[in-house]
Formats: sequence, structure tokens, C-alpha cells
Amino acid sequence: MLVAVATLLSGVGAEAPAAALRSGPDLAVGPTRQGADTGYVAPVPGVDPPTGVERPFDPPEHEWGPGHRGVDLGAAVGSPVVSPGPGVVTFAGRVAGRGVVVVTHPDGLRSSLEPVTGSVPEGAAVAAGTTLGTVEDAGGPGQAGHCAPRSCVHWGVRRGERYLDPLTLLHRPPIVLLPPL
Repeated sequence: MLVAVATLLSGVGAEAPAAALRSGPDLAVGPTRQGADTGYVAPVPGVDPPTGVERPFDPPEHEWGPGHRGVDLGAAVGSPVVSPGPGVVTFAGRVAGRGVVVVTHPDGLRSSLEPVTGSVPEGAAVAAGTTLGTVEDAGGPGQAGHCAPRSCVHWGVRRGERYLDPLTLLHRPPIVLLPPL
């Protein structure tokens, strides 16, 4: 019975392409403090995922298929947005009418955050937790906010062209199911 439960929890039998898209960076297990091993923090202060996640990562089954290539973190308009890790701001501007800030990290990952009114210029070096700007109202005239009717910050992470689950960057101890005593 334990073997059957372990098999179900490990995802054995999952389709290889979806499993490959859903995998994240390899992270060692260590201290339980957020970002303790990885150097990454949630980009919305006060949000401690999974609490505060409005919509989780849901990669497409196929490269160009539908899905959600990041996570949405609940955040009030005007609240601060911080760099999830150390790096350099490689883009700060508007895309499709929304403010976007991109931080390229030393490990090759790129974090994109939107809708954010940026306060840090392109080329600026930032540490994890450095304020990048504030949450902007993405529900302007003719536009529905990404998390309408609430507001949120969308955090996407890519390695090359491959999207990863941003929450895998935040250290969380593994959940272990123990048999009843």
C-alpha cells in the first residue's frame, strides 16, 4: 500500500512532455526560512506562498498551448513589488499597456513582474528584496485586470525560453506523509 501511495505522489506515469514543462530548477533541501538556500524571496512583501497565490503555475501541455506561465500573487494596487532575487534590471517599461519589470539573475533565470509601475531603471543592479516599483491598476478603460476583480502581481520565471514554476525558487521543506501510528 505504501508503494502505491508513493507511486501516485511521485507522478510516475505522467506524460514526459508535460512533466518536463512542469519541472523547476534543482534545489537542495535545507533551512525552512523563505529564500534561505536559494536567495529568492516572494516579490510581494507579506505574501508567503502558497498563501496569497491567486492562480498557480499551470504550464501548457505543448510549447504554444494554453496555460499559465507563472503565478499570480494577491497584492493591492500601490503596494510595493520587490526583486525576487539578486540580479540586474534588464527591462522596465510597458508591454501591451501594462508596466513590466524584468530582472536577470546570476544563475541565468529571468523574473518578469507585471503590472508594475517601475521605479528602478534598466541596468540597475538589485539585491533580493530591493523595491522595483508598485502594483499598478491593470484594469484601466477597456482593460480587465489580470486577476479581476482583485489586483495581483504576475511573476513569471524563465530559463532560456522555458518557463519554470516561480514557487520552486522559494525554499519550502518537502511534505512527507507518515503512516499512522
